Amino acid sequence: MVLLRCEAVRWVDDEPQPGLVEVRFTDAHQRQRAFIDKWPVFTGDDLTPDSRYPVEVGILCDILTADGTTDPLDTVTVSVAPWGIESLEGLVEFEVRADQLTTS
Repeated sequence: MVLLRCEAVRWVDDEPQPGLVEVRFTDAHQRQRAFIDKWPVFTGDDLTPDSRYPVEVGILCDILTADGTTDPLDTVTVSVAPWGIESLEGLVEFEVRADQLTTS
């Protein structure tokens, strides 16, 4: 599995259960992207309203394209669509740096 490294930046609400968090990352073009969803959607530790934010989390993603080199600053296109989430702008595909991805 490929994960896009992100940060949970705040607890949004207790409802719907088990609670909503806001998660952000900066894409390869220096644009900040944000998601709000139930905390279990994002990999990492269990989150609560009392967690010390920001907390490193990950979003499962599929690699759509990569430029084929191994430089950590290379650009990779990923999709979060298979996991049913989208950014606050309604986007599901993002260009990120290769070093923003990890495997589990």
